[in-house]
Amino acid sequence: MAITKRGLVLGATAVAVAAVTVTGAGIHLSQGQAFFRESPKELVDEVWQLIDRHYVDATFNQVDWAAVRMSYLDRSYGNREEAYDAIREMLEQLEDPYTRFMDPQEFRNMQIDTSGELTGVGIQISQDEETNDILVVAPIEDTPAFDVGVRARDVIVAIDEESTEGMDLNAAVTRIRGPVGSSVTLTIRRDDQLIDFVIERARIEIHPVRYTYQSGDEGGIGYIRLTQFSANAASEMRDAIQDLEKQDVIGYILDLRSNPGGLLYSSIDIARMWLEDGNIVSTVDRKGIVDEEAANNRALTDLPLVVLVDGGSASASEILSGALQDNERALLVGTQTFGKGLVQSVRGLPDGSGIAITVAKYLTPNGRDIHLLGIQPDVLVELSAEDRKALSKDQRKIGTLEDPQYLRALDVLSAKVSG
Repeated sequence: MAITKRGLVLGATAVAVAAVTVTGAGIHLSQGQAFFRESPKELVDEVWQLIDRHYVDATFNQVDWAAVRMSYLDRSYGNREEAYDAIREMLEQLEDPYTRFMDPQEFRNMQIDTSGELTGVGIQISQDEETNDILVVAPIEDTPAFDVGVRARDVIVAIDEESTEGMDLNAAVTRIRGPVGSSVTLTIRRDDQLIDFVIERARIEIHPVRYTYQSGDEGGIGYIRLTQFSANAASEMRDAIQDLEKQDVIGYILDLRSNPGGLLYSSIDIARMWLEDGNIVSTVDRKGIVDEEAANNRALTDLPLVVLVDGGSASASEILSGALQDNERALLVGTQTFGKGLVQSVRGLPDGSGIAITVAKYLTPNGRDIHLLGIQPDVLVELSAEDRKALSKDQRKIGTLEDPQYLRALDVLSAKVSG
């Protein structure tokens, strides 16, 4: 039942199109599956045991967790669906939207190979811990949701005209996902407006890193945009930096805007490409600090660096930007980040279902807990409504002189280059 560190996920959490590594995925336990079909009560106890051993809060949200076990084991369950309902009811007592049970279909949605094709509309969603609103963490670039204009921090109030009030995150994901070529209507609340987006579901091939060499007055600039921390993000980042180094750039702009996160170790691997030394992140479970990750003296470049962030920069994005900021390796330009400082482990269960458990929180090198707070940029640059609309309408403007935040980042980088 050990939960491996490589299975740790830092999504905010993105499950309409998921980017996760699943611990225990692909296990084939035919005897165990048959056992759980015959005894769904055992599945309830299996989930209770996992929470008891691994959940980040030793008080279990001030709940008597032992009493909870006895209460749910005293019940009779006629089938798996009754057990599933009981598990979800049990987990609700933790009041943690990131710790969630997934039935077999929902779990299969999570078992997406992050290096291959994805199916969906291309949004990462979360549930507000206070209001229970279904929030868009970020649309993934070049996906149907991105193309129609869905934005980070949009609130999904209805899916195909069904209100999301009282709807949990898994139910929302199930309704948003569907066959390629079919459509879903998302009703979005943005400020005081309600907007309907009709989005056609598609197969999405995601390359998380894009980069360009851009000419400047003082020399070439390496612009790198990272859209998510998937399994192939580190290798693509390495290729980008090495190629730009060969072109003799004088500095870099790393764009993490609308990057909702992904894999913990992807963020650590990428941080090591920019940092020669210094701490990167501390992982803290209910017993205290269990893991500290540091640079390994293998940075690919020491050239000046500016990082672009915004409200859609979450989780793994905040680990990377926090490490670069605390180590004074880079200046951050943009707006406050999302504020998701929790780590989940996703585990398969023998009947084909699964569970995501919040197992830890993380701290930046200076000991900052950024959960619900986010990271403040060194240089605050807000986008006007007109700017947002223009960039959303024509994504080719992102990372160009028509992008005000990028333009300010260029100024900041120029100042760093000049000393």
